[in-house]
Amino acid sequence: MSLDKKYSRLKDILDRSGSALIAFSGGVDSTFLLRVARDVLGPDQVIALTATSPTYPRHEFELSSRLAKEFGVKQIVLESNELEIEGFSQNPPDRCYHCKRELFGLCRTKAQDLGYQAIFDGSNCDDLQDHRPGRRAGEELQVRSPLIEAGLDKNDIRALSRELGLETWDKQPFACLSSRFPYGVEITPERLARVDRCETFLRECGFRTYRVRFHDDMARIELAPQELSRLLEDKLRQAVVEEFKKAGFTYVALDLQGYRSGSMNEILT
Repeated sequence: MSLDKKYSRLKDILDRSGSALIAFSGGVDSTFLLRVARDVLGPDQVIALTATSPTYPRHEFELSSRLAKEFGVKQIVLESNELEIEGFSQNPPDRCYHCKRELFGLCRTKAQDLGYQAIFDGSNCDDLQDHRPGRRAGEELQVRSPLIEAGLDKNDIRALSRELGLETWDKQPFACLSSRFPYGVEITPERLARVDRCETFLRECGFRTYRVRFHDDMARIELAPQELSRLLEDKLRQAVVEEFKKAGFTYVALDLQGYRSGSMNEILT
């Protein structure tokens, strides 16, 4: 199916929904979905729900708030502490299910209270190729994924976002900070803060695609292949090592495979 047909199909899906509450993180996918939903349904028939938590970096929340204002869409902000959910902080392979169950439960309650007919999330077709236990929570709570229904993958969404002039068209993929921990390793506020500090430093150094994976005393850095060599520049390398050690890591390693989405799921296969 051509990109134009997929886009038309998405707009038709949104139009038939009547009104929608969208789980909105400010990432590439949910930003695109929110913008198109606003264009199709109008700003009064769309609302964005964003849940803040220790696993959600502050700069991502600030971006989501700015984008919602630019789109003229009301944003509801709720606090959700996944670490208090039974079965989450122990970090089992279905960790994402517990998180999404909490988030989508909040979405369903708000949608019912405010009278919005549909609940949408920003999952795309690429998400069907990876370990995504959170999708089961969406199915249980009747949360729809219109980007999947329209047949759109990440490249499609980036291309259409660029055409719409969205600043997020080339934004790095976002995943909550919990995805930085190997399954079975306990997730704590202190460990999340360490990872967040290190990723913030990489972003401030100008890196665009990065992850800091937590391995007890070691931080494993994943970068886009084209950015790997830059980290080896002596002055920058020393600055990164110094900052990561201040954050509490003893060892700092660069993953030669580079960034790949869901690398912590590799152990499951």
